[in-house]
Amino acid sequence: MTRETWLNRAIRLIEADYNRSSDTHLIRVPLPHCRGIELYLKDESSHPTGSLKHRLARSLFLYGLCNGWIGKDTTLIEASSGSTAVSEAYFAKLLDLPFIAVVPASTAEAKLEQIRFYGGQIHPVEDPGMVYAESERLAGETGGHYLDQFTYAERATDWRGNNNIAQSIFSQMSEEDHPDPAWIVCGAGTGGTSATLGRYIRYQRRPTQLCVADPAGSVFHRHYADRTVETLEGRCECRIEGIGRARVEPSFEPGVIDRMIAVQDADSIGAMFALSKTLGRKVGGSTGTNLFACLQLIEEMASAGQTGSIVTLLCDDGARYASTYYSEEWLAEWGGNWRPAYERMLEILE
Repeated sequence: MTRETWLNRAIRLIEADYNRSSDTHLIRVPLPHCRGIELYLKDESSHPTGSLKHRLARSLFLYGLCNGWIGKDTTLIEASSGSTAVSEAYFAKLLDLPFIAVVPASTAEAKLEQIRFYGGQIHPVEDPGMVYAESERLAGETGGHYLDQFTYAERATDWRGNNNIAQSIFSQMSEEDHPDPAWIVCGAGTGGTSATLGRYIRYQRRPTQLCVADPAGSVFHRHYADRTVETLEGRCECRIEGIGRARVEPSFEPGVIDRMIAVQDADSIGAMFALSKTLGRKVGGSTGTNLFACLQLIEEMASAGQTGSIVTLLCDDGARYASTYYSEEWLAEWGGNWRPAYERMLEILE
């Protein structure tokens, strides 16, 4: 098979996989005590690989293929806390390419099992801050390609449209009472999702504002407030997988963000449990971070007598966190008091 034939087939396989997938659902969450304010969840857990990162992985693969970085014998490497690696392992298997995930040793076992399920190899590192350098080393050692979600997330996705997450949200909101959300709320891991949303909102000249929810132990909200802050001393002290970083990633674009809200881990986990109770199914911790930021916006809107809609992301399924957030042993070892946030959240959800 020639290089051109292989490349054409690889792109066709990824596009065919996309054509077989329907759009993710937009779930309306009743707020019985907040008349005139509507909350929606963009359910990214319904992707084939179960998380928001499925979109990113598809874009990174197409970007690498079209740039000539991925060929028929390329070993693919990624630095990932789990969900991105799960999705990338899926696409690597689709193209019959080897895949190595460089992950922090603390990554939830359920995520590691999913990476292995799709044929990926696990390369753990004790220091989360070393995942970048180790990924580069492995790429050089194998002659492979480091997918590097942290650098390419904001540029691999077509933010002008092409059914990206922003276009999908506004399309699905078009027949709602408040079709232009007052706020869209997301977290920041690579910064790619917030960059896509913020750019699309401006490009389409929408009145919507973008709020990024960030773990309190992360550097992103500090950098947003003071651009001279680029890193934290030591590691990111955050228990919420997939979001929050100790360094400002190249894909993070603060200029497209209207507001950032720092969320304590206990508040993220309390909101996660409250939403899981309301929906009747488990969600992940980063969804709790998003939801707690929404709670603050809802309370502010209600206090000001404002009406409108808020859209946030249900990032992944809680089943991935059976050994962490949903483990009594893990919660006891962590020792955080999540119940106040849980009760506060239920007050507006029930």
